[in-house]
Amino acid sequence: MTSTNLSIYSQATMSDMSSETGITAPWLHVMDDDSEQFVLGYVATDQATPLNMLSGFHNWSQAPATNILNFAWTDELWKKIYKRIGSLNAMIFQASDLADKSPGDSNLKHLRGEAYFLRAYYYFMLQNIYGSPYRVSSAGSDEGVPLKISEKVDDKYFQRDNNDKIYKQIISDLDQAAQFLEGYNSSTKIRVGLAAVKALQSRVYLYTEQYDKVLATVNGFELMGYSLIDLNTYPSNANITSRSSTETIFTMGGNVIPAVFMNDSLSAYGGNDRRVSAFKSSDNLIQSYDLKDLRLKAFFTRSAKSKAFLPNKYQTYKTFNDPDQVSCIFSFRFAEVILNRAEALAMMGSDAEARTEIQKLRVMRFANASAADLPQSNQALVEFIRAERRRELCYEGHRWFDLRRYAVNSKYPLSANFSITHPTYNYDGQSNTYTKVGNYVLKSIAQDGASWQVPIPNYAIEFNQGSLINPVRSVRNIQPL
Repeated sequence: MTSTNLSIYSQATMSDMSSETGITAPWLHVMDDDSEQFVLGYVATDQATPLNMLSGFHNWSQAPATNILNFAWTDELWKKIYKRIGSLNAMIFQASDLADKSPGDSNLKHLRGEAYFLRAYYYFMLQNIYGSPYRVSSAGSDEGVPLKISEKVDDKYFQRDNNDKIYKQIISDLDQAAQFLEGYNSSTKIRVGLAAVKALQSRVYLYTEQYDKVLATVNGFELMGYSLIDLNTYPSNANITSRSSTETIFTMGGNVIPAVFMNDSLSAYGGNDRRVSAFKSSDNLIQSYDLKDLRLKAFFTRSAKSKAFLPNKYQTYKTFNDPDQVSCIFSFRFAEVILNRAEALAMMGSDAEARTEIQKLRVMRFANASAADLPQSNQALVEFIRAERRRELCYEGHRWFDLRRYAVNSKYPLSANFSITHPTYNYDGQSNTYTKVGNYVLKSIAQDGASWQVPIPNYAIEFNQGSLINPVRSVRNIQPL
């Protein structure tokens, strides 16, 4: 799930993106409102830079897997995940037979629990990338992704199943995982234990608006040995997202953040000094942090030349293969459990308890986190918790998914005119400068729903002889200043 051949001397970090062994889903981090273009100096358009390769996703184009020169590249994520699901289906089937012969084998129980967890998680990812967001009122008819849980090779073409069916399977698999992993938590953060299952269950119940089940699932979670890090006493430049962190529950796979959000001074020796063709943290995100918020320093760094904000929650390119690194997509932290619980309480109208819960996080993140700063009205409290979630979980693969579910929430949906704005620039060769010329705009799901889900790759469409269909995405043009 990771790439190990990134070079600190080159902007072309996306060169192996189309291979099955290449970096995984870097585009997931550039579609939401936490990212913006980062350009300085000239980098040739034929170079596989983040900006040149991922602009189609960043600007929500009709065919996002197309580079800046209009050449298509292959989105391998769909293939990767379904291949793993196929292996898990066979494993689950074989393990059931083995369990009949060795019913007391604890290692087999743990293996079965991990397999059910992984299948649930893979379908959760597929659904939230390639499917429509979960609406309580229409989940039975809204289109998701194809569901296959049989170990057999079926001689048929697949089509989209509805959201309700997908989520019921996810929940069922997690129930099975919890049963097999009851009382077990691995000593290593790269193996699945009961805590990881509960964390994912709470996320799934939050997405499906089953708020009472969020609370029931993570009741007593603090007793499982995880704790929040206090940024008031944490060393500068330390990494709270490492595997050894007391907040980390589970992680697997690689981390693409250093390859997508690049510095503007990689190496003078490689000819890349004072130039960049990538992405940075959005002004909108940075401006959402209070000056007393210690995460502004702990989660970000400034680029060498232009002092742009870049994510710094993970190891930098200098230590890209650090064994203590966690994934930027496939990872769970205790902070999310707190946020899931706080949001569920607020959505149920338990405002006092929700304020108490969100304060558990804020006192660890602010120099002086006063409860008096928390909103008093229920809707304002929900929106405040959502904003805290954004500030806390940025660049961990949550924001795009969260915006989708907020948009269709049955109680407090996003405004009908909600939009994401990404600025775009023109380059002037004589002055070697970029000038902002306008914005690409993604309107709300109500206005442009098809563009809020990633198209299923063409190879899957062609293989299934047209039984899989993508909704038609809008043509995206630059909105001038």
